[in-house]
Amino acid sequence: MNSCGQQKLLELNHCDFIDELVESLCATYNDEKGINHIEGFNLPRQEEVLGIVRDLLELVFPGFSGEKNYSLKTIRYNIGEILSRVYDNLLDQTFRAFRYNCKMTGCDSCDIAGLSERAARFLLNSLPDVRETMKLDVAAALEGDPAAKNLDEIVMSYPGIKAITIQRLAHVLYHENVPLMPRMMTEYAHSLTGIDIHPGAHLEKGIFIDHGTGVVIGETAVIGNSVKIYQGVTLGALSFPKDSCGKIIKGLKRHPTIEDDATIYSGATILGNITIGRGSVIGGNVWLTETVEPGTFVITAHPDLTLKNKNKGQ
Repeated sequence: MNSCGQQKLLELNHCDFIDELVESLCATYNDEKGINHIEGFNLPRQEEVLGIVRDLLELVFPGFSGEKNYSLKTIRYNIGEILSRVYDNLLDQTFRAFRYNCKMTGCDSCDIAGLSERAARFLLNSLPDVRETMKLDVAAALEGDPAAKNLDEIVMSYPGIKAITIQRLAHVLYHENVPLMPRMMTEYAHSLTGIDIHPGAHLEKGIFIDHGTGVVIGETAVIGNSVKIYQGVTLGALSFPKDSCGKIIKGLKRHPTIEDDATIYSGATILGNITIGRGSVIGGNVWLTETVEPGTFVITAHPDLTLKNKNKGQ
């Protein structure tokens, strides 16, 4: 077959294939099962939300991104410029989020503009407090990790610091009942760090997550001051209670409370609305579903090990 014939055949097959696939794919868009968003209000834009997160991190840790150089003489101008941009972007994205929620819930009386402005201002007004809290978190990392050389190294390279910072920011929007955006922010942190902290979790001060990969902290978890958590720790929930219709009951406290000065070592799984008492130590790979008193040391039984020396054939 010559080249013209081959081209014609490809065009015919291409048209038939694409036309059939378009019909088949569009048929799956006609239901309302939640994985398409057609003929609806615009959702918050992911890239814009992530841009807000990056700007907020710049405000919390100015100069560490390497994108800008600051001096004490010009810092007011630089910070003012970033704040103005973030404020405008926050208004736009929170407006989208609230508008979406009103559409989905059928609420026609929502003051979307007012809710958006309140949330944006509340988040930006929280930044001085977030900075003061993050100073304590960074200091806790320096004190808790003998491998840490200095504060700058911790801010620039420790995943726990980034995950906690973003969670603290998302937590503010969560308590302002902003739909969608808080989870978008913490899932961004999750993708960057391997640390999954729900925006609803309440974190006190001086918290250190060492290494961090695989840490999961649920929505209603409460973590006290000066708590140290190692990699692979889960602060999760047991099976969820259901109502008479068989639907999960939401809004209950279902995750652990970790009191001040507790330490949780790698691989520990702590489930349910239980309390780990002040100053307790939870050993590695522990599975725990009951409250422990303050000052408790919890470990699993020592495993039976079999040692063989391959050089002696034993």
